[in-house]
Amino acid sequence: MNDFDFLTGTWNVANRRLVKPLSGSDEWDEFPGTTVDTRHFDGAANFDEIVFPTMGFSGLTLRLYNPATELWSIYWASSARGVLDLPPMVGRFDGPRGEFYADDSHQGTPVRCRFVWTVHGPDSCRWEQAFSVDGERTWETNWTMDFTRA
Repeated sequence: MNDFDFLTGTWNVANRRLVKPLSGSDEWDEFPGTTVDTRHFDGAANFDEIVFPTMGFSGLTLRLYNPATELWSIYWASSARGVLDLPPMVGRFDGPRGEFYADDSHQGTPVRCRFVWTVHGPDSCRWEQAFSVDGERTWETNWTMDFTRA
């Protein structure tokens, strides 16, 4: 519990997203974002809205801590689709690093998805998303977000 307390507040976000994941391409889009994150349930829940002003969409993230399993579930929704994406990413922190996993698909291809959160200090953190199509032997990072406190 309280693992996402570091994220509470307002952040500037430098996004870097792979244009064509799982294609062998190394072409990246870079774009800004801003997010406001709030703490709930005495640290057992966390919510943010991120706005991507140059991309024309925004997103919502809900993070819920399960005290019975000591695992977080991370849910995402995009204004472009208007639905809550399932399944949630599930995992935990070990010190300043958190890893979260789910089975998902990308454009019809089954993927294992991984989020990694790394806390660099009170004013800096990083999120990254990667896909694996070979049973987690290799990972392709396809989106990174570098956060700096606004």
